[in-house]
Amino acid sequence: MKVSARNVFKGTISELQTGVVNAKVDVHLGGGDRLTAVVTVESAQSLELAVGKEVIAIVKAPWVMLMADDSGIRLSARNILTGIVKTIEAGSVNAEVTIGLPGGTEVTAMVTKEAVAELGLKPGSTASAVIKASNVILGVPA
Repeated sequence: MKVSARNVFKGTISELQTGVVNAKVDVHLGGGDRLTAVVTVESAQSLELAVGKEVIAIVKAPWVMLMADDSGIRLSARNILTGIVKTIEAGSVNAEVTIGLPGGTEVTAMVTKEAVAELGLKPGSTASAVIKASNVILGVPA
């Protein structure tokens, strides 16, 4: 499968909670890294999601927000993934920032160059990738 999204994670469902409208899906990415997705119950059923099933989680880089480790802000986002900035590729307006998580997973965000400067991000600094669970798209291998 080829997609234009920068973040394509392979993982295994470690927890599945089904509600009336939505299902919360926890995906173990390996090495202790995990991601939470919220999908409709209809999607969970059509994909035949179940604990132990392999899935692919997709998150477009512009959907990833960044936060400096020392910000002291509490958020409602289910995914706050803290790691070390590996690379920053600056364009004329935006920058692509890649964060390495403790378990080996990498998350890429697309943010403005001003945001990178305001947050004081540089390779080797600590930062958190913030991803709303509703911005995680799940797929299953064919």
